[in-house]
Amino acid sequence: MSENLTSQSTSESTKKVETTKSNEPAFGWNTYAERINGRFAMVGFFILLLLELFTHQDFFSWLGLR
Repeated sequence: MSENLTSQSTSESTKKVETTKSNEPAFGWNTYAERINGRFAMVGFFILLLLELFTHQDFFSWLGLR
């Protein structure tokens, strides 16, 4: 009986899930564009933090606006 339980639970967990989302570049508002924009925003924020760490100035002082 335990063999039936394990084989049934493993067969249920290995079912394929099909999605309609595409990871290919496309024109317009889609999941790929949102993902790329988010990644660029994270990289830009990290670079801003490094800039402030190394120059000991905030962003506006570094630009000469303060």
